[in-house]
Amino acid sequence: DAPPQTKSFAVICDDPDAPVGTWVHWVIFNIPVSSSQLSEAVPPQKKLPDGTRQGINDFRKTGYGGPAPPPGKPHRYFFRLYALDVVLDVKADVKKSDLLKAMEGHILATAELMGTYQR
Repeated sequence: DAPPQTKSFAVICDDPDAPVGTWVHWVIFNIPVSSSQLSEAVPPQKKLPDGTRQGINDFRKTGYGGPAPPPGKPHRYFFRLYALDVVLDVKADVKKSDLLKAMEGHILATAELMGTYQR
């Protein structure tokens, strides 16, 4: 359950085990507070019909970029959910660092899911 003051959600997915450092796979925000899940195969659009916006990942694309580690050790993929007290007024093609700045002072709660993947 999200805090009662929640106005929107954001999700950031990244891989801290990438050879070049933390690799961002997804930046998605302004997810309506009425949402309880993200559908499978969210289209790679800057703005979705419900007002949800997606930023730019480290593949330099909009939307989710799935796991693609080099062969070898497994990589950890962190999905962090943020409950926010605002609907953010930032452009859709924002990067992770700029989204984190915009969320400062507005994060009510967080949740995290970590999965591993290797080839």
